[in-house]
Amino acid sequence: MSRKNLLIVFILFLLVAPALARNLGKPTPVTTPVASLNPTPAEEEAEKYISQFLLQNHFRKVTINDSLSQEIFTRFVENLDGNKNYFTAKEIDSLRIWYGHRIDEEFLAGKSESGFAIYNFFLKRARDKMSFMKAVADTVQFNFSVPETLDLDRKGSQWPADTEQLVNLWKKELKYQWLNLKFTGENKKPIRSTIEKNLTSRLNLLNRQKPDDAFQAYNNAITTSFDPHTNYFSPDEYENFQIDMSRSLEGIGAKLLIENEYTVVNEVIPGGPAFRGKFLKKGDKIINVGQGQTGEFVDVIGWRINDVVKLIRGKKGTLVRLKILPANQGGRGPAKVVQIVRDKINLEDQAAQKSVIMQDGRKIGVITIPSFYLDFEGQQKNTGGYNSTTRDVSRIIEQLVAEHVDGIVVDLRDNGGGSLEESVNVTGLFIPSGPVVQISNSRGENLVLKDNDSRVQYGGPLAVLVNRYSASASEIFAAAIQDYGRGVIIGERTFGKGTVQSLIKLTRPFPSIGKAPELGEIKLTIAKFYRISGESTQHKGVVPDITMPSMIDAKTIGEDTYKSSLPWSTIPPTLYKPVASVTPNDIDLLRLHFKEHSAKNPKYQSYLHDIEVLDQIRLKKSVSLQETAFKTETETIKNIEKQWVREPDTKKDTSKKKDVSKDVLLNETAAVVSELAAYKTGSH
Repeated sequence: MSRKNLLIVFILFLLVAPALARNLGKPTPVTTPVASLNPTPAEEEAEKYISQFLLQNHFRKVTINDSLSQEIFTRFVENLDGNKNYFTAKEIDSLRIWYGHRIDEEFLAGKSESGFAIYNFFLKRARDKMSFMKAVADTVQFNFSVPETLDLDRKGSQWPADTEQLVNLWKKELKYQWLNLKFTGENKKPIRSTIEKNLTSRLNLLNRQKPDDAFQAYNNAITTSFDPHTNYFSPDEYENFQIDMSRSLEGIGAKLLIENEYTVVNEVIPGGPAFRGKFLKKGDKIINVGQGQTGEFVDVIGWRINDVVKLIRGKKGTLVRLKILPANQGGRGPAKVVQIVRDKINLEDQAAQKSVIMQDGRKIGVITIPSFYLDFEGQQKNTGGYNSTTRDVSRIIEQLVAEHVDGIVVDLRDNGGGSLEESVNVTGLFIPSGPVVQISNSRGENLVLKDNDSRVQYGGPLAVLVNRYSASASEIFAAAIQDYGRGVIIGERTFGKGTVQSLIKLTRPFPSIGKAPELGEIKLTIAKFYRISGESTQHKGVVPDITMPSMIDAKTIGEDTYKSSLPWSTIPPTLYKPVASVTPNDIDLLRLHFKEHSAKNPKYQSYLHDIEVLDQIRLKKSVSLQETAFKTETETIKNIEKQWVREPDTKKDTSKKKDVSKDVLLNETAAVVSELAAYKTGSH
């Protein structure tokens, strides 16, 4: 970093420190001076290639100007201080003046000076906060009877005007942490000592930051300004990414990422222990990790992702305990403790499953597809028994037809995608030959993927059940079924991920002398998916024909929640012939029947009521810091979860069939298919 940049950071810190000390009521605890972080030679080299690859190969052609500079700056400071409780408004204004208009020039030059300067200042402010909170936690007696609230989601709020407001926020955060610990359960140590230990750990972590932390954070702001699925992986992070893709390491079976200071579940891998036991959902925040039944919880807020991953991974058969903030609670407390026995990914446990529901005297088959999986190696070697979604679904259809089912539900809830080839081939089991999906690259070149098999394995009444976690390949299948008029789509609007990524290794154009350090990898968005009708699945997802809400917080999950997501768009439709198994008139009649049927179903009405209660809680930006009100809200959330969210399955029993009797949405979907069967057979 240049002397000028260091001087700017130092001046900004001097402006804050006196006011901060006055508001603390006593001197700020002294922290050990830590040298400013600077990029390594390898990172300086990598930065040049990152900008080149983004400009040359990304689907979105971005103009490099002050507008992009400000966008990257805003995203960077919001990533560092997402809840706006580290910086004051004046500090943000000063940082914007000095760096907000320089980032585009540095980007073109392949430099990261502004990023490191901002990150260094963030570290100073973060140390101030942790030192202050630690001092308060050691001494203050909180009054939990006064009516006081804390805004949990301050993303849309202004930064605090001054340090007085900042310090007030920090005190409220401490009260919230205290209440959270009190009502979480599994709190074997005094709350004060637990909080003090957690804050000490975070302070030590801040003092151990490395250049890689600053480099990764800054480049994450740059890449996600192009779109949310474009990322830079340092060599260490890429190693973890490869392990995740191979799915061979023993662990819990989940992909993680960092959002602000939290480790967030990005994907629950079908076939893994977290998936089998229904322990985790996309969007859950992991805040503590404990080893075994009795190992002490380690606070991982603020940790780098590699360190969290290392803590969670372990030998097969060993137990890890996670303390999470469930996504369906909107990030509210209290935390929930889950126990997961580490294991390898079991391909049998991610396979499509069959069940049957009796509805109105009719037999409705259910095919649950957790992901669109394919054993690529087995396919290439042409081994007879390789795993394939198409093969498994085809076999299940044969069984269901032999059982004389009156209709079929394909359950794609929580299916985050997988193999594009399998998505196309599974679609082909339900339609005659024809196009399934279009892919368009940045040059406007379109590729149409088709089902070339004219056979229709199942042509009877069909519904596809989806939710906000249904993404990518799931959306391709659902969209094709809808466009062909082959079946009715039921549930809620899908995730909306309609982009294609490619992983590119950053390499030097000329061989280096000696063993030079690796530069990392970049995952780039290079194309978009389009329906055969010409509409993209990007951003909007697939809109169901009949809407049924889930417990998922739709305001926090989905492509449209990302500020930089690529827009919805259209291209010319491809030639296809709708089969019209389900006509617009059928849809109207089915909606009417669903409205009448669900109104008479007390279980479904109770479910809707609890969702409304949960939504009212999630809509609140603030949480009460008054103990009685906090406890009441906490018990309400717990009771709703107990009623409708399946409890984690701690016993692995593969012989046990899926119990669908308590699945209110699946049963209502089966009722719709039963009615569709009645229309088609004239037995209504």
